[in-house]
Amino acid sequence: MNKLRGGGEKVFKRALFVGRFQPFHYGHLHAVRTILEEAEELVIVVGSAQMSHEPDNPFTAGERIEMIQRALDAAGVDRRRYMLIPIPDAPAHRVWVSQVESQTPKFDIVYTNQPLTRRLLMEAGYEVRGIRLHKRGQYEATEIRRRILAGEDWRVLVPEEVYRFLKEIDGEGRIRDLAKTDTVNNRRR
Repeated sequence: MNKLRGGGEKVFKRALFVGRFQPFHYGHLHAVRTILEEAEELVIVVGSAQMSHEPDNPFTAGERIEMIQRALDAAGVDRRRYMLIPIPDAPAHRVWVSQVESQTPKFDIVYTNQPLTRRLLMEAGYEVRGIRLHKRGQYEATEIRRRILAGEDWRVLVPEEVYRFLKEIDGEGRIRDLAKTDTVNNRRR
């Protein structure tokens, strides 16, 4: 069994971390590193996998997986210690946990701060722990998308590999285009 910092053993065999990662940012990277201090392996669920090309969900599951993979590689996170699994939303909340269980390997613990995810997995009998948020007001996908729309600097909020990837796929242009409407004044209502 692997050792924790300070010489202790890992507490869990496999942890689950659910997020939309729209886009993956330094707060997510901090969470992954923190979870891997307690667990031997981490299942990173790319949630709402069916969603893309929407203002709050601009990137496809495949794009999110690629940006996460690039960021974790650059951060030196061993690929043998995590797996990325896209999971779409379920038609009913109670079905979602079964969907996660059927599409992921067995896990011992769940890390999330999202209230609905927390509640559903607790009701299914899982131990759920919150994630210590790292500069939440700054490292937040909503803030990154807002800055992109406002033409403000957002590069400092994401790992360099995520920034480069979003430039490659014109992620900024996509976010701006998705914010447009066809109304006379081109404003969202």
